Amino acid sequence: MSALAAIRPDEWELPLFFHVLGAMVLVGTLVLAITYFVAARRGSADAARLGFRTLQLGVIPSYFVMRIAAQWLASEEGVEDSDAAWVTIGYIATDIGLLCLLIATIAAGLGSRRAKLTPGGSLGPGPTIALALGGVLLVAYVVAIWAMATKPV
Repeated sequence: MSALAAIRPDEWELPLFFHVLGAMVLVGTLVLAITYFVAARRGSADAARLGFRTLQLGVIPSYFVMRIAAQWLASEEGVEDSDAAWVTIGYIATDIGLLCLLIATIAAGLGSRRAKLTPGGSLGPGPTIALALGGVLLVAYVVAIWAMATKPV
């Protein structure tokens, strides 16, 4: 079975490249955003703003690159309607992940705005909510990466 996995048509290469690139940038920028939100919980308004900007400019665009390339690749491979566990795990992680990502971005934006309006004041619950959702997303994406790499039955 592993020898068959190494042989794939050339038309799969471009969508696979963009899918993996998007996933790598997504996880990397999500870790960066989580790091900023940890610092924001300690009272750093600048970290809250940087975490929000990281979600806006890094995580969300890379999510769409990864997700669009995943759909493109699934249609090339003919696995859109597959019952394979790795496909199901990928769809669950990305579909629920988008909702969590949007909520985290809104919460981080509200915290960032609050930090701008009240210098030296409380950041509110926004960075904490974004941190919690970011952590859940990171776990879900690691499970999805594991599923994509091992392709469990």
